[in-house]
Amino acid sequence: MAGAVESRLAELGLTLPAVVPPLASYQPAVRSGVYVYTSGQLPMVDGKLAVTGKVGAEVTPDEAKELAKTCALNALAAVKSVAGDLDRIKRVVKVVGFVASASDFTGQPAVINGASELLGEVLGDKGVHARSAVGVAVLPLDAPVEVEVQVELVEG
Repeated sequence: MAGAVESRLAELGLTLPAVVPPLASYQPAVRSGVYVYTSGQLPMVDGKLAVTGKVGAEVTPDEAKELAKTCALNALAAVKSVAGDLDRIKRVVKVVGFVASASDFTGQPAVINGASELLGEVLGDKGVHARSAVGVAVLPLDAPVEVEVQVELVEG
């Protein structure tokens, strides 16, 4: 039976994806005490990037915001892989978002809102977090967006 968080995902018409396999030498998520740290999550769907390129050039800001939402879903899957149950999330502590940006693009915060808003919709007050939104020249596989998440778990 699905827990409250996964039930909320279903209410929103979303499905928790399988954990994206590592593309190099790292783990999708690690746990240290009551914290789970995810690796950077790309907007992979069924093992592929649907869109590649720079935001503000080949990718629109609205497309990138949706891709950031996909990154956040992938991050939740990675959290579940080490926490066992998303209902153990006490709160999202920090989100770091990277946006592969055209040289004149400055809307990184609005893009990463896709991830932040998804976490808020799914987790309510537990999804409120500190955040950084950083513009970069290029991301792995020419992804437009990458998101990493740190969560605190309920002890026990």
